[in-house]
Amino acid sequence: MAQAITPPRGMRDFLPAEKAARERALGIIRTSYTAHGFDEIETPVMEDIERLHSGLGGDNEKLSFSVLKRAIPGPELATAAANDDPQSLADLGLRFDLTVPLARFYASHRAELPSVFRSIQIAPVWRAERPQKGRYRQFVQCDIDIIGEKSQLAEAEIITATLATLDALGLEGCTIRINDRRLLTEMLNVFGFGAAEHPQVLITVDKLDKVGPDGVVAELRERGATPEAVDALDAFFHRVTTLEFNPFGVRAITKALPHGVDEVLIAELAALAEVVDPELLVFDPFLVRGMGYYTGTIFEIAHPDFSFSLGGGGRYDGMIGRFLGQDVPACGFSIGFERIVDLLQAEQIGLPDALLLLHESDATPAQLLGLKTQLIAAGTRVRLERRTKNTKAQLDRAAASGYITFAFVTSDTHDMADLTPKPL
Repeated sequence: MAQAITPPRGMRDFLPAEKAARERALGIIRTSYTAHGFDEIETPVMEDIERLHSGLGGDNEKLSFSVLKRAIPGPELATAAANDDPQSLADLGLRFDLTVPLARFYASHRAELPSVFRSIQIAPVWRAERPQKGRYRQFVQCDIDIIGEKSQLAEAEIITATLATLDALGLEGCTIRINDRRLLTEMLNVFGFGAAEHPQVLITVDKLDKVGPDGVVAELRERGATPEAVDALDAFFHRVTTLEFNPFGVRAITKALPHGVDEVLIAELAALAEVVDPELLVFDPFLVRGMGYYTGTIFEIAHPDFSFSLGGGGRYDGMIGRFLGQDVPACGFSIGFERIVDLLQAEQIGLPDALLLLHESDATPAQLLGLKTQLIAAGTRVRLERRTKNTKAQLDRAAASGYITFAFVTSDTHDMADLTPKPL
């Protein structure tokens, strides 16, 4: 019986044209982020299992891949099996995001870094997701973070750099949905939910886009949330509104929230409109972001053509303190690279000129390599192939690999002037 030769579920191979498009997109992202003053770092693909399961990663901790210890003794295996505790057999795990490794990195190297550190991390992460369209078990994250800046300058820089990067990729029409975890807490208090209820209420509210207001209310009632608070939330969902929550500012935020929310927090969030184009910011009072480590501003990338987010992030001032024993302000944004690169065509990403040279058998190696060297020096990507009988199929394969022109080489072709490139 033949063995399966496909990649593991939720993981992918990339053909040359796909790989070239991805690398070109990553190059654009790196160039844009670097221009905004961020520096790239690299962390190991694995971290200590205790760190990955320390409560910093929210629901993603449940999706982490564990790495078994080497040479596990038989009695230890038996004990773990008897106690249904496979986690005790692992001491390392594959990273499920880049934020937890960054917090550990900063705690390890703080003395060697500037007081305000702006980092880039572009690397694969792994989650035991249920594979489906647009959701993979191995995928690339593109993160920028600012550590050590407690003012709103961090949010402004992060958002500005992200919008500029999306523009550089050719993805037009993006806006930033924005909220603050402190405003969410204030809102739940106004409705009458107890502090102990907040985590579960937020998990349910985070499903608003999928199940709608009535679905959120029904689930909260089923879970036994405070009835009067659920009634207040239900009434708020179905209130009459006369103002869209844009342009971003104090008036829009106030209108979008129930009466009684702290005006100081509203004014603080609205101040972002002074440094970021308010037309690109949209206040969303029910934006939650699932990661439990967020402590302030949270945001997501929205596009009018897609129902899903293209990236997100926020402020997480308490995370690094788990390693250092003192809080350090931090804010980050992650672009959803896999979703974005799937949306972009190769021509949008600006692949370089690529020329296929089809040569006859009488062309000599010295002649072919001399011609190839000239073309490369002129900035052209070149592939040499011996011409086959089925030239059309040969050209089709080249086009699928990202080549955009071709030319025939004979024994009389000696320099670039002798070529007549044609479009594929």
